[in-house]
Amino acid sequence: MTFVNQTDISEILTRLFSLHRFGIKPGLERTLSLLELLENPHTKFPSIHVAGTNGKGSTSSMLAAILTAAGYKTGLYTSPHIREFNERIRINGVPISDVDIARFAVPLLDESEKASTTFFEITTVMAFAYFAEQKVDIAIIETGLGGRLDSTNVILPEVSIITSIDLDHTQYLGLTLESITGEKAAIIKPETPVVIAEPRTTLR
Repeated sequence: MTFVNQTDISEILTRLFSLHRFGIKPGLERTLSLLELLENPHTKFPSIHVAGTNGKGSTSSMLAAILTAAGYKTGLYTSPHIREFNERIRINGVPISDVDIARFAVPLLDESEKASTTFFEITTVMAFAYFAEQKVDIAIIETGLGGRLDSTNVILPEVSIITSIDLDHTQYLGLTLESITGEKAAIIKPETPVVIAEPRTTLR
């Protein structure tokens, strides 16, 4: 059995959180490059993709709880965490261990510093690699920001879900509800079922 002491995991998380210095950089190229190095783990499990302004985190958590209770080995990727980083990546409600964080984070961090990869991009790749390795039956994937250029938007989900939409992150998603809706709706894939919350009157 491999052990990671608290000093080790603290140092790894410090390196990981230091990637916030690269800010938010919408785009899929850096995520796809890292995934390719890991033989594209995002293609190796079924998923449900959840976007929206309000309610996407609670929707994701409820779906994961329902599927787990039904007997499916269920991954859940959400953000931000409340107390510990491990909360972002779960299987059947159990957060990823410090040992697994170390296993996946260290090689990715070494690569990321060459390409100025962001914190969320690295975390997304870690989640996908972990879910693939653990052979989940399905994973619930919550977007981080928007949808079209969010690093989670590399998956081909079984179902796309869009919760309620409001003005948010306008510097990245646009200044109107219509533009923000368009960004989030980009998680919808051809011939894939989609569930959409009741839209505002202005969006109908």
